[in-house]
Amino acid sequence: MQSIRNIAIIAHVDHGKTTLVDKIIHASKIFDAHQQFDDLILDNNDLERERGITIVSKNVSVRYKDVKINIIDTPGHADFGGEVERVLKMADGVLLLVDAFEGPMPQTRFVLGKAIQLGLKPIVVVNKVDKENCRPDEVHEMVFDLMFNLDATEDQLDFVTLYGSSKHGWMSTDWQHPTDNITPLLDAIIEVIPPAPSEEGTPQMQITSLDYSSFVGRIAIGRVKRGTLQEGANMSLCKRDGSIKKVKIKELQVFEGLGRVKVESVSAGEICAVTGIEGFEIGDTLADFENPEPLERIAIDEPTMNMLFTINNSPFFGKEGKFVTSRHLRDRLYKEMEKNLALRVDETDKEDTFLVYGRGILHLSVLIETMRREGYELQVGQPQVIFKEENGQKMEPMEHLVVDVPEESAGKVIELVTQRKGDLLIMEPKGDLQHLEFNIPSRGLIGLRNNVLTATAGEAIMNHRFIAYEPFKGTIPGRINGSLIAMETGPGTAYSIDKLQDRGVFFVEPGEDVYMGMVIGEHSRQNDLTVNIQKGKQLTNMRASGSDNNVKIVPKKQFSLEEAMEYIQKDELLEITPKSIRMRKIYLDENERKRYGNSQG
Repeated sequence: MQSIRNIAIIAHVDHGKTTLVDKIIHASKIFDAHQQFDDLILDNNDLERERGITIVSKNVSVRYKDVKINIIDTPGHADFGGEVERVLKMADGVLLLVDAFEGPMPQTRFVLGKAIQLGLKPIVVVNKVDKENCRPDEVHEMVFDLMFNLDATEDQLDFVTLYGSSKHGWMSTDWQHPTDNITPLLDAIIEVIPPAPSEEGTPQMQITSLDYSSFVGRIAIGRVKRGTLQEGANMSLCKRDGSIKKVKIKELQVFEGLGRVKVESVSAGEICAVTGIEGFEIGDTLADFENPEPLERIAIDEPTMNMLFTINNSPFFGKEGKFVTSRHLRDRLYKEMEKNLALRVDETDKEDTFLVYGRGILHLSVLIETMRREGYELQVGQPQVIFKEENGQKMEPMEHLVVDVPEESAGKVIELVTQRKGDLLIMEPKGDLQHLEFNIPSRGLIGLRNNVLTATAGEAIMNHRFIAYEPFKGTIPGRINGSLIAMETGPGTAYSIDKLQDRGVFFVEPGEDVYMGMVIGEHSRQNDLTVNIQKGKQLTNMRASGSDNNVKIVPKKQFSLEEAMEYIQKDELLEITPKSIRMRKIYLDENERKRYGNSQG
């Protein structure tokens, strides 16, 4: 029997987790010496690379001193909480990676809390100690305090700490004495993390994640809890409703390096992938054919937000995307539900419209961005927070918000958050920055990032995580300014945009095609204003001296997908195609808008 260590890596976004895993892979000499890998091996999804975040957890395995180490990469963002909990179920210990300057961050706390509840033993890695003004010893204290606050046991508090720089590929037990490799970390993993227990008995494996292949369909991934799985064996699948389905294992694979290797049998403690099982869900147990015993199910975080997804029916539909029908949209959303656990899709009364429930703006925007890149066209409505009713009281989701901001802008941030019913809990200096912590309703976060970044000239760092449902906090003021709406369809002219600049800020530039009812700017006042930007200059024979060529237009305001999702109002939609993101009114015709507005008013 080979010895196995299953270890999950916990780290905040951008603390160097993926780089560290890459270095471990290099150190264990999986790759040929001739092969050079410069870019990140793990974040292989375009979106993950651009945003520098891990969205889907991945498995990698390395061998070191005859021990197989399975490394499970976890997402660091609280919006992907559903992923985190399942992943930790496969591990026997965790590697907590923190930045030597920033220390443990709120997102890290979220995942670490779950790991400590599961009784996993941590190893702490203080990374980036080669950066200027880092404070490794203080950070070590902060980690200890954090674990203490999370009710860690004495054994968990007695953790091993390593210092180093994953970028430069070294780790050491003392940060003032750098080494030239990362073997001290691998040694620590083998010494500290308990070997995966190998229980004898009838086989049991809980399905904790899944993969999809167009050749064999859905692949179940999990850790064998007890006994041995055999290729070709008949098994029982224990479902959520208590029913038991008979299935047969077609193929078994274990993780080696970055890939998977086919094997005939897998014993307890090892993480494997099983093909040939149909109709399973995450949390189901694969058990013995004759006497199946299900394992306890995994609870998955409830969604806190929903958005309306509908087909693109704007005048420009079908110009840029290849998937535009409601059948395309429906199939794609249902396919996403198979992999994306915290996501729910409900059909509505209108045939082309779906209600999609998710964990937050980031969770939903990652889905929209992925669909956009695959060639889908769709429209989405304003994100709505999900309310609950408890004992006749209206409850809403609350979030813990942490903002690090330069001292001179702290006042503005506090003002913005308190306007949105946020309560200031902690305010303390952290290096040159002011560290603020609030509790704020999830509703208050919609559109907040935009305002905070504007108020702090882009220097604020914001993070938030869901805490619990609490009683409704009352109304929150929304966006104050109205929209500028296009009156006609066609390209805008520099002449008319120039003439209208005093009316507000434009989101389009001269020559850009717009359609009637499209939101093309923000009005400087509270009401919506319909404007004509297609008008050309009246041509006469007279030359105006010097006034013709001095059209100076302010550059248009650009929105990212999340910013646009947070910006739109209730009566607006976001049109999303592979090339453009446009805002529009639900009713494009001005008379219809008025009629609808009066009936609402």
